Amino acid sequence: MNITSVITGDIIKSRSKENPDVWMTVLKKTLSQLDMGTYEIYRGDSFQIEIKDISKSFIATVYIKACIKTIKDLDVRLAIGIGEKNYKGQSISESSGEAFIYSGETIETLKKEKQNLRIKTKDLNLNEELNLYFKLALIAMDNWTTNSAEIVKLSIEQPEALQNELAQLIGTKQDAISKRQKRAHLEHILELNNLYIKKIATLS
Repeated sequence: MNITSVITGDIIKSRSKENPDVWMTVLKKTLSQLDMGTYEIYRGDSFQIEIKDISKSFIATVYIKACIKTIKDLDVRLAIGIGEKNYKGQSISESSGEAFIYSGETIETLKKEKQNLRIKTKDLNLNEELNLYFKLALIAMDNWTTNSAEIVKLSIEQPEALQNELAQLIGTKQDAISKRQKRAHLEHILELNNLYIKKIATLS
């Protein structure tokens, strides 16, 4: 059984930026960092990416959100679908299966509910539990400043780096890194990621 995860997303308030290059460059770089060659950008500000390792699908959404929120006034809506992949096309839009259907359906639900992160799998109890955790995590994530988003992005890119090493990378002091990580609730989000990995293992 070929289980995969698909993230469908769209940029919120993309039209508030006169020059789409401002966020398009960031989006392309972000998606290619996650999985080179298995993403597609369509309708201008919507995208889809396949994350073949399902255990990495939540941290991928956190990373995408952090990268987009480094741009002032922008945010992103993200839907995770996990399920079987029945057909592998030449591009992600030509591929099909449960994961693609769940992800596409869920992005529509998010638009109606004005929520920014949701998951759908065939396990209804798991969906209910994880979506509650996501709602709570979004209290922090939706309110990230550009500084908070930048430190989350950097911490995910450099998971082994110490705070003083991160400080050197962005030209600030270690205590500033510590404060930004606390304000972003990074520790709790990484705890949630560990729990997510355990929970999602029941699907494969």
